Amino acid sequence: MSRHRLTVVLSQAPGKHQAKRSLEESIAAALILEPGLDVSIVPNLYDLGPDHTGRMYLEGVSGDLCVLTWHFPRAAFWLLDRIGVKGHEGQTQLKPPADDDDEDAGESATPQGVGPAGEVPDRQIYCLDLRDFNSADPYLNEIRRIATECRERHEQKQSAQANGTAPLLQLGVAGTVATEANGHGPATRAFTPEELLAAPNRRWYPVIDYSRCTNCLECLDFCLFGVYGVDSLDRILVENQDSCKKGCPACSRVCPEQAIMFPEYKSAAIAGAPVGAISGLKIDLTKLFGGEVKDALSQAVEERDRELVADGRVAVGMTVGIPKRQTDKPQGPKDDLDKLMDDLDALGL
Repeated sequence: MSRHRLTVVLSQAPGKHQAKRSLEESIAAALILEPGLDVSIVPNLYDLGPDHTGRMYLEGVSGDLCVLTWHFPRAAFWLLDRIGVKGHEGQTQLKPPADDDDEDAGESATPQGVGPAGEVPDRQIYCLDLRDFNSADPYLNEIRRIATECRERHEQKQSAQANGTAPLLQLGVAGTVATEANGHGPATRAFTPEELLAAPNRRWYPVIDYSRCTNCLECLDFCLFGVYGVDSLDRILVENQDSCKKGCPACSRVCPEQAIMFPEYKSAAIAGAPVGAISGLKIDLTKLFGGEVKDALSQAVEERDRELVADGRVAVGMTVGIPKRQTDKPQGPKDDLDKLMDDLDALGL
Protein backbone atom coordinates (compact mmCIF):
# COMPACT_ATOMS: atom_id res chain seq x y z
CA MET A 1 0.00 0.00 0.00
CA SER A 2 1.60 3.31 -1.15
CA ARG A 3 2.29 6.08 1.31
CA HIS A 4 0.21 9.20 0.88
CA ARG A 5 2.05 12.52 0.84
CA LEU A 6 0.31 15.78 1.61
CA THR A 7 1.38 18.80 -0.41
CA VAL A 8 1.84 21.95 1.68
CA VAL A 9 2.18 25.30 -0.08
CA LEU A 10 3.07 28.50 1.77
CA SER A 11 1.99 31.65 -0.03
CA GLN A 12 4.16 34.63 0.92
CA ALA A 13 2.83 38.00 1.95
CA PRO A 14 3.45 40.77 -0.60
CA GLY A 15 6.20 43.19 0.32
CA LYS A 16 8.96 42.62 2.84
CA HIS A 17 7.23 42.78 6.20
CA GLN A 18 9.87 41.50 8.61
CA ALA A 19 7.54 39.80 11.12
CA LYS A 20 5.58 38.07 8.36
CA ARG A 21 8.75 36.85 6.65
CA SER A 22 10.04 35.54 9.96
CA LEU A 23 6.88 33.52 10.55
CA GLU A 24 6.93 32.17 7.01
CA GLU A 25 10.56 31.10 7.34
CA SER A 26 9.95 29.44 10.72
CA ILE A 27 7.05 27.41 9.36
CA ALA A 28 8.86 26.43 6.16
CA ALA A 29 12.04 25.41 7.99
CA ALA A 30 10.07 23.12 10.30
CA LEU A 31 7.88 21.64 7.58
CA ILE A 32 10.74 20.45 5.38
CA LEU A 33 11.84 18.20 8.26
CA GLU A 34 8.40 16.61 8.59
CA PRO A 35 8.00 13.16 7.00
CA GLY A 36 5.24 12.59 4.46
CA LEU A 37 5.04 16.19 3.25
CA ASP A 38 5.94 17.89 -0.01
CA VAL A 39 6.60 21.53 0.81
CA SER A 40 6.93 24.54 -1.48
CA ILE A 41 6.77 28.33 -1.23
CA VAL A 42 5.12 30.58 -3.80
CA PRO A 43 4.53 34.36 -3.91
CA ASN A 44 1.25 35.95 -2.88
CA LEU A 45 -1.48 33.66 -4.20
CA TYR A 46 -3.72 36.56 -5.23
CA ASP A 47 -1.04 37.98 -7.54
CA LEU A 48 -0.21 34.82 -9.52
CA GLY A 49 -1.00 35.35 -13.20
CA PRO A 50 -1.72 32.52 -15.69
CA ASP A 51 1.92 32.26 -16.79
CA HIS A 52 3.51 32.44 -13.36
CA THR A 53 5.47 29.33 -12.41
CA GLY A 54 3.92 29.27 -8.95
CA ARG A 55 0.46 29.01 -10.45
CA MET A 56 1.52 26.30 -12.90
CA TYR A 57 3.00 24.41 -9.95
CA LEU A 58 -0.29 24.60 -8.06
CA GLU A 59 -2.19 23.43 -11.13
CA GLY A 60 0.08 20.37 -11.25
CA VAL A 61 -0.70 19.19 -7.72
CA SER A 62 -3.32 16.45 -7.88
CA GLY A 63 -3.45 15.07 -4.34
CA ASP A 64 -4.60 16.56 -1.05
CA LEU A 65 -3.40 20.12 -0.59
CA CYS A 66 -2.84 22.43 2.38
CA VAL A 67 -2.28 26.11 1.58
CA LEU A 68 -1.13 28.72 4.07
CA THR A 69 -1.93 32.28 3.01
CA TRP A 70 -2.41 35.76 4.46
CA HIS A 71 -6.06 35.62 3.42
CA PHE A 72 -9.27 34.39 5.00
CA PRO A 73 -9.70 30.64 4.30
CA ARG A 74 -12.96 31.20 2.40
CA ALA A 75 -11.25 33.68 0.08
CA ALA A 76 -8.21 31.42 -0.39
CA PHE A 77 -10.32 28.36 -1.22
CA TRP A 78 -12.34 30.12 -3.93
CA LEU A 79 -9.26 31.91 -5.21
CA LEU A 80 -7.71 28.47 -5.79
CA ASP A 81 -10.92 27.30 -7.45
CA ARG A 82 -10.76 30.32 -9.76
CA ILE A 83 -7.31 29.34 -11.07
CA GLY A 84 -8.36 25.73 -11.62
CA VAL A 85 -7.07 24.21 -8.37
CA LYS A 86 -10.27 22.45 -7.35
CA GLY A 87 -11.22 20.07 -4.59
CA HIS A 88 -13.47 19.67 -1.58
CA GLU A 89 -12.98 22.19 1.22
CA GLY A 90 -11.16 20.48 4.07
CA GLN A 91 -12.31 21.33 7.58
CA THR A 92 -9.55 22.56 9.87
CA GLN A 93 -9.45 22.62 13.65
CA LEU A 94 -7.15 25.64 13.75
CA LYS A 95 -9.09 28.49 15.29
CA PRO A 96 -7.78 32.01 15.98
CA PRO A 97 -7.71 33.22 19.58
CA ALA A 98 -11.27 33.90 20.74
CA ASP A 99 -12.52 37.44 20.53
CA ASP A 100 -14.93 38.11 23.42
CA ASP A 101 -16.93 40.45 21.21
CA ASP A 102 -17.54 37.62 18.72
CA GLU A 103 -18.83 35.00 21.14
CA ASP A 104 -22.43 35.47 20.05
CA ALA A 105 -21.67 35.78 16.36
CA GLY A 106 -23.18 32.95 14.37
CA GLU A 107 -23.25 31.79 10.78
CA SER A 108 -26.07 33.17 8.71
CA ALA A 109 -28.18 30.84 6.63
CA THR A 110 -26.13 29.91 3.58
CA PRO A 111 -27.95 30.39 0.25
CA GLN A 112 -28.14 27.54 -2.21
CA GLY A 113 -25.22 28.56 -4.41
CA VAL A 114 -24.59 27.33 -7.94
CA GLY A 115 -21.49 25.46 -6.77
CA PRO A 116 -18.12 25.09 -8.54
CA ALA A 117 -18.06 24.60 -12.30
CA GLY A 118 -17.05 21.27 -13.78
CA GLU A 119 -15.99 18.09 -12.03
CA VAL A 120 -14.48 18.45 -8.56
CA PRO A 121 -11.51 16.09 -7.97
CA ASP A 122 -11.75 13.63 -5.10
CA ARG A 123 -9.32 15.41 -2.84
CA GLN A 124 -9.31 17.82 0.08
CA ILE A 125 -8.00 21.38 0.06
CA TYR A 126 -7.26 22.94 3.45
CA CYS A 127 -6.65 26.69 3.79
CA LEU A 128 -4.94 28.17 6.86
CA ASP A 129 -4.78 31.90 7.64
CA LEU A 130 -1.28 33.04 8.61
CA ARG A 131 -2.74 36.07 10.41
CA ASP A 132 -4.28 33.94 13.16
CA PHE A 133 -1.11 33.24 15.17
CA ASN A 134 2.31 34.83 15.61
CA SER A 135 4.19 31.57 16.13
CA ALA A 136 4.73 28.52 13.95
CA ASP A 137 3.62 25.84 16.43
CA PRO A 138 -0.17 26.07 15.93
CA TYR A 139 0.26 25.72 12.18
CA LEU A 140 2.71 22.83 12.47
CA ASN A 141 0.41 20.92 14.82
CA GLU A 142 -2.59 21.41 12.55
CA ILE A 143 -0.66 20.37 9.43
CA ARG A 144 0.46 17.19 11.21
CA ARG A 145 -3.17 16.47 12.08
CA ILE A 146 -4.26 17.15 8.49
CA ALA A 147 -1.51 14.89 7.12
CA THR A 148 -2.67 12.05 9.38
CA GLU A 149 -6.31 12.61 8.40
CA CYS A 150 -5.45 12.57 4.69
CA ARG A 151 -3.25 9.50 5.01
CA GLU A 152 -5.97 7.55 6.83
CA ARG A 153 -8.57 8.56 4.27
CA HIS A 154 -6.22 7.56 1.44
CA GLU A 155 -5.53 4.17 3.00
CA GLN A 156 -9.24 3.54 3.42
CA LYS A 157 -9.79 4.30 -0.26
CA GLN A 158 -6.93 2.04 -1.31
CA SER A 159 -8.34 -0.74 0.84
CA ALA A 160 -11.70 -0.30 -0.84
CA GLN A 161 -10.00 -0.40 -4.25
CA ALA A 162 -8.21 -3.60 -3.36
CA ASN A 163 -11.60 -5.10 -2.51
CA GLY A 164 -13.04 -3.89 -5.80
CA THR A 165 -15.50 -1.47 -4.17
CA ALA A 166 -13.99 1.84 -5.30
CA PRO A 167 -12.43 3.27 -8.50
CA LEU A 168 -8.66 3.55 -8.74
CA LEU A 169 -7.11 6.76 -7.46
CA GLN A 170 -5.02 8.86 -9.80
CA LEU A 171 -2.61 10.94 -7.76
CA GLY A 172 -0.27 13.42 -9.36
CA VAL A 173 3.28 14.32 -8.39
CA ALA A 174 3.59 17.32 -6.12
CA GLY A 175 5.74 20.14 -7.45
CA THR A 176 5.48 19.10 -11.10
CA VAL A 177 3.27 19.70 -14.10
CA ALA A 178 2.06 16.40 -15.54
CA THR A 179 1.49 16.11 -19.29
CA GLU A 180 -0.88 13.17 -18.81
CA ALA A 181 -3.67 13.05 -16.21
CA ASN A 182 -2.77 9.50 -15.19
CA GLY A 183 0.93 10.22 -14.77
CA HIS A 184 1.96 7.70 -17.46
CA GLY A 185 2.80 10.20 -20.19
CA PRO A 186 6.13 11.95 -20.85
CA ALA A 187 8.26 12.96 -17.89
CA THR A 188 6.88 15.74 -15.72
CA ARG A 189 8.76 18.93 -15.08
CA ALA A 190 9.90 19.98 -11.61
CA PHE A 191 10.28 23.66 -10.74
CA THR A 192 13.20 25.17 -8.87
CA PRO A 193 12.57 27.42 -5.81
CA GLU A 194 13.87 30.37 -7.82
CA GLU A 195 11.27 29.75 -10.54
CA LEU A 196 8.46 29.40 -8.01
CA LEU A 197 9.38 32.62 -6.23
CA ALA A 198 9.66 34.89 -9.29
CA ALA A 199 8.12 38.21 -8.22
CA PRO A 200 4.65 38.69 -9.76
CA ASN A 201 2.95 42.00 -10.47
CA ARG A 202 0.35 43.17 -7.94
CA ARG A 203 -3.22 42.49 -9.02
CA TRP A 204 -6.75 43.50 -7.99
CA TYR A 205 -9.90 41.60 -8.93
CA PRO A 206 -13.02 40.01 -7.37
CA VAL A 207 -13.23 36.37 -6.33
CA ILE A 208 -16.61 34.62 -6.38
CA ASP A 209 -17.70 32.20 -3.66
CA TYR A 210 -19.84 29.84 -5.72
CA SER A 211 -21.13 28.09 -2.61
CA ARG A 212 -23.08 31.33 -1.95
CA CYS A 213 -23.51 32.79 -5.45
CA THR A 214 -27.07 32.27 -6.77
CA ASN A 215 -26.26 33.65 -10.24
CA CYS A 216 -28.58 36.64 -9.85
CA LEU A 217 -26.24 38.59 -12.21
CA GLU A 218 -26.62 41.82 -10.24
CA CYS A 219 -22.82 42.27 -10.26
CA LEU A 220 -22.86 42.01 -14.06
CA ASP A 221 -25.49 44.74 -14.27
CA PHE A 222 -23.79 47.00 -11.73
CA CYS A 223 -20.16 46.84 -12.92
CA LEU A 224 -19.57 49.13 -15.89
CA PHE A 225 -15.94 48.18 -16.50
CA GLY A 226 -16.38 44.82 -18.26
CA VAL A 227 -15.03 42.74 -15.40
CA TYR A 228 -17.87 40.22 -15.34
CA GLY A 229 -19.24 37.93 -18.03
CA VAL A 230 -21.12 34.66 -18.36
CA ASP A 231 -20.08 31.28 -19.67
CA SER A 232 -21.93 29.09 -22.19
CA LEU A 233 -24.41 28.13 -19.46
CA ASP A 234 -25.03 31.80 -18.47
CA ARG A 235 -23.13 31.29 -15.23
CA ILE A 236 -21.48 34.44 -13.86
CA LEU A 237 -17.69 34.60 -13.93
CA VAL A 238 -14.87 37.10 -13.60
CA GLU A 239 -14.05 37.36 -17.29
CA ASN A 240 -11.65 40.32 -17.49
CA GLN A 241 -10.05 40.57 -14.09
CA ASP A 242 -7.46 43.14 -15.10
CA SER A 243 -10.24 45.57 -16.05
CA CYS A 244 -11.15 45.85 -12.36
CA LYS A 245 -10.29 49.18 -10.74
CA LYS A 246 -7.66 48.85 -8.06
CA GLY A 247 -9.04 49.36 -4.58
CA CYS A 248 -12.68 49.46 -5.69
CA PRO A 249 -14.94 46.88 -3.95
CA ALA A 250 -18.29 48.32 -5.14
CA CYS A 251 -19.65 45.11 -6.68
CA SER A 252 -19.06 43.28 -3.42
CA ARG A 253 -21.29 45.74 -1.60
CA VAL A 254 -24.27 45.12 -3.90
CA CYS A 255 -24.04 41.30 -3.90
CA PRO A 256 -27.15 40.10 -2.02
CA GLU A 257 -25.45 36.90 -0.80
CA GLN A 258 -22.00 38.27 0.14
CA ALA A 259 -20.52 35.99 -2.50
CA ILE A 260 -18.04 38.49 -3.97
CA MET A 261 -14.73 38.91 -2.18
CA PHE A 262 -11.67 41.09 -2.58
CA PRO A 263 -9.13 39.09 -0.51
CA GLU A 264 -6.88 42.06 0.25
CA TYR A 265 -9.49 44.70 1.05
CA LYS A 266 -9.25 46.37 4.46
CA SER A 267 -12.77 45.37 5.54
CA ALA A 268 -13.00 41.77 6.76
CA ALA A 269 -16.55 41.35 5.43
CA ILE A 270 -15.41 42.15 1.89
CA ALA A 271 -12.06 40.34 2.22
CA GLY A 272 -13.76 36.97 2.79
CA ALA A 273 -14.36 36.62 6.52
CA PRO A 274 -16.91 33.99 7.56
CA VAL A 275 -20.38 35.29 6.85
CA GLY A 276 -21.95 35.91 10.26
CA ALA A 277 -25.48 36.60 11.32
CA ILE A 278 -26.58 40.23 11.61
CA SER A 279 -26.55 39.88 15.40
CA GLY A 280 -22.83 39.18 15.22
CA LEU A 281 -21.95 42.36 13.35
CA LYS A 282 -20.06 45.07 15.19
CA ILE A 283 -21.98 48.31 14.75
CA ASP A 284 -20.08 51.56 15.11
CA LEU A 285 -22.50 53.66 17.19
CA THR A 286 -20.48 56.81 16.54
CA LYS A 287 -21.62 56.57 12.92
CA LEU A 288 -25.22 56.14 14.03
CA PHE A 289 -25.22 59.14 16.36
CA GLY A 290 -23.13 61.57 14.37
CA GLY A 291 -21.75 62.17 10.92
CA GLU A 292 -22.99 60.94 7.57
CA VAL A 293 -24.25 57.36 7.42
CA LYS A 294 -24.16 55.64 4.03
CA ASP A 295 -25.84 52.38 3.22
CA ALA A 296 -23.91 49.80 1.19
CA LEU A 297 -25.63 50.66 -2.09
CA SER A 298 -24.96 54.40 -1.80
CA GLN A 299 -21.33 53.73 -0.99
CA ALA A 300 -21.02 51.34 -3.94
CA VAL A 301 -22.53 53.89 -6.32
CA GLU A 302 -20.14 56.57 -5.04
CA GLU A 303 -17.16 54.23 -5.55
CA ARG A 304 -18.31 53.33 -9.05
CA ASP A 305 -18.85 56.96 -10.02
CA ARG A 306 -15.38 57.86 -8.75
CA GLU A 307 -13.81 55.26 -11.03
CA LEU A 308 -15.95 56.30 -14.00
CA VAL A 309 -14.80 59.90 -13.64
CA ALA A 310 -11.17 58.77 -13.27
CA ASP A 311 -11.63 56.97 -16.61
CA GLY A 312 -12.89 60.18 -18.23
CA ARG A 313 -16.47 58.90 -18.29
CA VAL A 314 -19.67 60.38 -16.89
CA ALA A 315 -20.89 59.49 -13.40
CA VAL A 316 -24.22 57.67 -13.57
CA GLY A 317 -25.30 57.64 -9.93
CA MET A 318 -28.41 55.57 -9.24
CA THR A 319 -29.53 55.48 -12.89
CA VAL A 320 -27.70 52.37 -14.07
CA GLY A 321 -27.51 48.80 -12.77
CA ILE A 322 -29.18 49.36 -9.42
CA PRO A 323 -29.96 46.00 -7.78
CA LYS A 324 -33.53 44.94 -8.47
CA ARG A 325 -34.03 43.79 -4.90
CA GLN A 326 -33.77 47.41 -3.73
CA THR A 327 -37.06 48.31 -5.41
CA ASP A 328 -39.24 45.26 -5.85
CA LYS A 329 -38.08 42.70 -3.28
CA PRO A 330 -41.01 41.76 -1.00
CA GLN A 331 -40.68 42.99 2.56
CA GLY A 332 -39.29 40.12 4.61
CA PRO A 333 -39.29 39.52 8.34
CA LYS A 334 -37.27 42.03 10.32
CA ASP A 335 -33.80 41.00 11.40
CA ASP A 336 -31.80 42.18 14.41
CA LEU A 337 -30.48 45.24 12.58
CA ASP A 338 -34.02 46.29 11.61
CA LYS A 339 -35.12 45.93 15.23
CA LEU A 340 -32.17 48.01 16.41
CA MET A 341 -33.06 50.81 14.03
CA ASP A 342 -36.73 50.65 15.12
CA ASP A 343 -35.62 51.02 18.73
CA LEU A 344 -33.46 54.02 17.87
CA ASP A 345 -36.37 55.60 15.99
CA ALA A 346 -38.61 55.05 19.00
CA LEU A 347 -36.07 56.92 21.14
CA GLY A 348 -36.06 59.79 18.69
CA LEU A 349 -32.37 59.30 17.82
